[in-house]
Amino acid sequence: MPLEAPARIVSELVSRGYNAEREAVTQLASSDDPDRALERVLEDLAEETLVVRTEHVESALSRDSPPRSSASETASATEDPSVSTGTAGGTGRGSTTRSPVETGGSAGGPTPAAGSGNRSADPALRSLEIANDMTGASTGTGEYEDFVSVFRDRLERLGATLRGRVNHRPATAIQSMPGGSEAGMVGLVNDIRSTASGHWLIELEDATGTFPWLVMKDREYADLVEQLLCDEVLAMEGTLADDSGIAFVDSMHFPDIPRTHEPSTADRHVQAALISDIHVGSQEFMAEAWNAFADWLHTEAAEHVEYLLIAGDMVEGVGVYPNQDEELDIVDIYDQYEAFNARLKRVPGDIEIVMIPGNHDAVRLAEPQPGFDEQLRDIMSAHDSRIVSNPSLVTLEGVSVLMYHGVSLDEVIAELPEEKANYDEPHKAMYQLLKKRHVAPQFGGHTRLAPEEKDYLTIDDVPDIFHTGHVHKLGFGKYHDVLAINSGCWQAQTDFQQSVNIDPDAGFAPIVDLDTLEVTVQKFS
Repeated sequence: MPLEAPARIVSELVSRGYNAEREAVTQLASSDDPDRALERVLEDLAEETLVVRTEHVESALSRDSPPRSSASETASATEDPSVSTGTAGGTGRGSTTRSPVETGGSAGGPTPAAGSGNRSADPALRSLEIANDMTGASTGTGEYEDFVSVFRDRLERLGATLRGRVNHRPATAIQSMPGGSEAGMVGLVNDIRSTASGHWLIELEDATGTFPWLVMKDREYADLVEQLLCDEVLAMEGTLADDSGIAFVDSMHFPDIPRTHEPSTADRHVQAALISDIHVGSQEFMAEAWNAFADWLHTEAAEHVEYLLIAGDMVEGVGVYPNQDEELDIVDIYDQYEAFNARLKRVPGDIEIVMIPGNHDAVRLAEPQPGFDEQLRDIMSAHDSRIVSNPSLVTLEGVSVLMYHGVSLDEVIAELPEEKANYDEPHKAMYQLLKKRHVAPQFGGHTRLAPEEKDYLTIDDVPDIFHTGHVHKLGFGKYHDVLAINSGCWQAQTDFQQSVNIDPDAGFAPIVDLDTLEVTVQKFS
């Protein structure tokens, strides 16, 4: 069965305000008269029904005689995927490779037969848990005390991972120690500056005060200074000068991901699609690529994709950057979300969806960002999506995924050496956030941060997957066995992006095997 038949049915359902399970579409496309079968199903649906399910189709088709064989008996599978997956073996369940492999292809190539069977033989096998969702829990008022609270919380929690590595003392205690003593301190980076001799002076701050640490330019770890950001948590050990007014650094410690980290994996072969930056409402929104992706999700090639994680920027927004209105296809923000909801209807109704907001979405810009308000949730009703804050920790069948939109990646890339963080390899900037165990460590820069009683931006639990977007570039790799993925976008280059030299990777969908944590990238543009 060509892909056009399921795609046509999906389009017709969407136009009438319905979503559908993948198997329901397959059964309709496999019937003797798909158009007539679809009409019978719609006639039987209760008024409040939003998703066409397999039982609706089976009930309608059961009135025919003789009964039509199920799609699992009649669909003829072809070996040509809707998009190229690079090698015949791919990176599926039996793969022994440990590193992600990018694959390519074109949505305009050969199309597969429609898939057969439900996405999950037993829906009870699925599990989806959310942690660190701060939606509805914001306590910040903007008062001075709020800023004190959030930094104290950051130091306490991230400092706990460092205090066992060094013989730490408070800043005031170090000041009173005799010259030549060995000292250790855990604190926030308060200041970084170079000396006239080319050495580095780093001032650490804890709850008692500040103390200066001198990193000599010829020491082997001097290059680490260029990777530091203000306000990140750090531990240093060294020797006090004779007057005890400064310490010469002997070692430097980041909270970091333990090298002994062993990621969790699912107990069965199941996949998740990780995407971001849809930007519906922009004149450059790639509608055809999105439709190709959504139609692909209805095919046999995607039968194991049971989860879809969207890391922010569902819509283009309004007033996000100068003269944005000149590049808008939809100028009203609520109409943009209505249009996004229509696009979401094309996604099979039996896929579990998790969404977090981004900086183009209609939520507060300061991070952490709470999930969408009730009005927008009501608009985005095509799926029973889980809408949570940015960031949030999502656990899919035992595999933890840290979802963060990624605004701070701009700051990391701007501040750090190019070989450590750049737009062409966005996953390297993500490595830095994992090393610092914080998704937005620097306060007062380009990233807007909201003070709360708790710092929701720390990476307390080591994730198995770190998923970001924002920079519109595709990149992935592993850092201490944590899979880092920046998932590209669904928006072609805008005039604004061209003016700031951003060449987006658009129309890609990274697919992760949750049982192996291997990556396949499907291309739809």
